Amino acid sequence: MLSIETLVLVGGILLFVGVVASKLSDWVGIPTLLVFLVIGMLAGEEGIGRISFDSPAVAQATGTVALLIILFAGGLDTQWSSVRTILAPGLMLSTLGVLITTLSMGAFAWFMLGTYSTFDIGDAGLSWSEALLLAAIVSSTDAAAVFSVFRTSSVKPSARIRHLLEFESGSNDPVAVLMTMAILGVMGSENASIAGVGVNLVTELFAGAITGFLMGWCGSRVVNQLRLSASGLHPILVLSIGLMTFGFANLVGGNGYLAIYVCGVTLGNQIVRHHEGVLRFHDALSWLAQLAMFIVLGLLVVPSRLLSVAGVAVAMALFLMLVARPLSVMACLLPFRMPRNEVAYVSWVGLRGSVPIVLATFPMSYGIPGAEEVFDVIFFIVLTSVLIQGLTLVPCARWLGVEEQGTKS
Repeated sequence: MLSIETLVLVGGILLFVGVVASKLSDWVGIPTLLVFLVIGMLAGEEGIGRISFDSPAVAQATGTVALLIILFAGGLDTQWSSVRTILAPGLMLSTLGVLITTLSMGAFAWFMLGTYSTFDIGDAGLSWSEALLLAAIVSSTDAAAVFSVFRTSSVKPSARIRHLLEFESGSNDPVAVLMTMAILGVMGSENASIAGVGVNLVTELFAGAITGFLMGWCGSRVVNQLRLSASGLHPILVLSIGLMTFGFANLVGGNGYLAIYVCGVTLGNQIVRHHEGVLRFHDALSWLAQLAMFIVLGLLVVPSRLLSVAGVAVAMALFLMLVARPLSVMACLLPFRMPRNEVAYVSWVGLRGSVPIVLATFPMSYGIPGAEEVFDVIFFIVLTSVLIQGLTLVPCARWLGVEEQGTKS
């Protein structure tokens, strides 16, 4: 057992290396997400760090808290004037888009893995419910990955596309979480029905959105009226409102992830006192959360196990990128008659990141057979998505002609 002094030293070294190594994203265009994950893997038991870490529960708890901070910071930095113009297509992508991705990806996973002899999940390959579970886990784009890529890249897409993608990635995570938990509930209960799951899904989304708005509205009044003796307390006050929102939403049967994002958007657009300081504090906190989350998730991975699922995972990642994601985007954006080049770019920017990896730890805690193999497949899909899509965002924006004026290099 390592002493507290050693743990602090190791934590400091990992954070230092992560921050310094993030410069690679500026030099060679490697997404920051990938850098942090690789650092975690290198520090793990099969890497140079030799740190033994086999605790999905700790990784899940770390990922959940980090995800809350990232969603809240993303909401605070979202301007309502920008969101208002893309609200309808954004909501379509974050709800119907997730559903279409789950169904199409689930069908492919069931067809491919139901008879794939070397990939053992349970006693008879992959069942339909297990295929849907795997698909739901990877159905959402990642807020942390999208936010970090757009904030650090020298070439950005137009403001309209950027706001659409940021809103989608911030608001579709709660839907993916809900679908994953619903499928796990169905798998663990003989009395669960599809109709009941659907009603529960809609109820949680509605209750979460209402709770988030009310808490954000009331919280903004408190922040604007309350005069604190130290300016550094205002960002902490705002953070406390976000954390309370998550808790209250779960108490009333709403989705806490959606609630904290909506609360962040509401607060960010209504608070006046120390607004810039609040944004800077939560931006730094968001980066710390990303670093900690990705490194911990990287530590959880056993690289030697990834080789056994490489073929399956690459095939699923390619289907996700080239079929499931474009299909869902085209179906959702068809009524809005967006230019083809913009639809194509939105289809390609479907980065998967921390959320699928965090959700991939849930089947382990539920005792689902083959949960470790599911985690390895999900992790490999995320790595493939970040490598291929993350590294091609800039050239793809140039090729499709969706660059924002003034960002070309």
